[in-house]
Amino acid sequence: MQETVLVYTTWPRLTDAEQAGRALVEAKLCACVNILPGMVSIYAWRGAVERAGEVVMILKTRRARLEALMEAVRAAHPYDTPAILELPVGLVDPRYAAWIAAETAP
Repeated sequence: MQETVLVYTTWPRLTDAEQAGRALVEAKLCACVNILPGMVSIYAWRGAVERAGEVVMILKTRRARLEALMEAVRAAHPYDTPAILELPVGLVDPRYAAWIAAETAP
């Protein structure tokens, strides 16, 4: 069974996140994208503390697709330095993992 991983990223606008998420699922780079609007981020950037509204995306994929998924997120992302983090999964229901593997098969 392929190892399931989650990828966490943020986007500036809901429409951007939805467009990117659909493209990533259609490309079979991830099986599912969860989009959580309405987050406020406070972060250090270029010597200043910034505040911005953002949208969280959690992408569900398998390890074999991780690098291609991260590359596609970087290519589509409007930020110079987007947050793209792998979140390892300890346990996953075998049926759910099988679904992710099937939906991300080339």
